[in-house]
Amino acid sequence: MRKFLVVLDDSRECLNAMRFAAMRAAHTGGGVTILSIIPPDEFNHWIGVGEVMREEARERIEVHYEVFAKWMRDRQNVDPELVIREGDAVPEILAQITEDPEIGVLVLGAGTERKGPGPLVSQLTKSSGSLPVPVTIVPGDLSKEKLEEIT
Repeated sequence: MRKFLVVLDDSRECLNAMRFAAMRAAHTGGGVTILSIIPPDEFNHWIGVGEVMREEARERIEVHYEVFAKWMRDRQNVDPELVIREGDAVPEILAQITEDPEIGVLVLGAGTERKGPGPLVSQLTKSSGSLPVPVTIVPGDLSKEKLEEIT
């Protein structure tokens, strides 16, 4: 089964990327992998404090994931899987793609602010010619109706 990989973060544009991935998976018989990455600099404290912070970050991610997962299950009949990795975003995204041969498309949401589409889109499009899968960039201000129309 071909899976769509989408990155879960706190950005506004993440919502449209999630919607797009779920709708495409529903229309093509595919799956969705939701990847959340915990940056390494969050845990440069004492060992005990770092472990507590790591667990709290995982709990926040799981709560955030469940909101999207419920919508995907209820509205799109897609049961997503959650993967949590620790490290720098781009290497972790590439590692997930390499480790899961069913991932066929990386879906990213593009920010709408003047400073650009966001760090992930900027970094990954620079090396898009050598990525192992196609990248779909979903505009952050695309309406739900337009998303439904194009998926």
